[in-house]
Amino acid sequence: MSERRLTEGQWNLLYGANGVHPGVDFLFGTRKTGFDLVEPYEITYGDAEVGDVPMPREDGVRLGQDHRSTAVIDFSIGVDTVDAAPTPLGRHGANLGAVSVLAQAWRGDAVRRRFATPAVLRTVQGGRARRFYGRPRKFAAASSRLTRQGHTTVEASFLAAEDVAYDDREQATRVDMEPAPHRGLRGPLHSPLSMTGPGATRVPGDIVVAGDVPTWPVITFYGPISQPVCDVLGSWKVSLNLTLGAGQSVRIDPRPWARTVLRNGASVADALYRSSPLLADMRLPLGRRDLILRGKDDTGNAYMTVAWRDAYSYL
Repeated sequence: MSERRLTEGQWNLLYGANGVHPGVDFLFGTRKTGFDLVEPYEITYGDAEVGDVPMPREDGVRLGQDHRSTAVIDFSIGVDTVDAAPTPLGRHGANLGAVSVLAQAWRGDAVRRRFATPAVLRTVQGGRARRFYGRPRKFAAASSRLTRQGHTTVEASFLAAEDVAYDDREQATRVDMEPAPHRGLRGPLHSPLSMTGPGATRVPGDIVVAGDVPTWPVITFYGPISQPVCDVLGSWKVSLNLTLGAGQSVRIDPRPWARTVLRNGASVADALYRSSPLLADMRLPLGRRDLILRGKDDTGNAYMTVAWRDAYSYL
């Protein structure tokens, strides 16, 4: 499903179809959409699950491992059809229909029965395009005397799978099997050495992870290759004990709503070497990073792609 371009203040609930249940591309948040925000949105973060334990026979606690909860985004949406018809009856009917459209989108029928499948909530705030992954939750239409005149307020919420927001723009890089000829310095060299600009030595596999918290990469290996390895130099490397033929691929997706290692739709998670990090620990650190593809390939045609979205602790 192609994603529409948003303007300042707009929100977009998005998910694909599933069987008889249609997909949704619902736009709201500004007066122009007909679904304005009566009150500003509110993002509430849940309490962390702390692992503190009392100190035996003394004051204080021993600080343990803490786990962060998720975020809930609350909306008061004004469904406005005041200008939809010249009569109260027409405005009333139009308003009930518009509330029904909002209710259908918020039901999430195409995603709610699919395990670990999120909807996407996109927005532009302060010129920053962001997205959350999660599910639509609370829906409460407050019918009143204004409903017959074409206006109903709906209280709705969206439960995010995590407590971070992601850049709406996905970034990706391709790393070929033999990057060595493109790295380092070549002679003859003359003193003094100089570089012109921060991108002078950038090569595929040399990336910059922005945002303010580490983010998840989605790694895909393309054959022919045996024992493929993605090495995030200086941080971690993930290795697979398998062989991919030409035209074959395997995708490692450590994001919380996925956590899969798939080849042709079938799990090959058992092919991960024990030296590989847990999927839950497979995040890209902030800053400039060097990605290297290793493995056995006699053709030089193997490569991998690494895709990510910069992550933020707030919008």
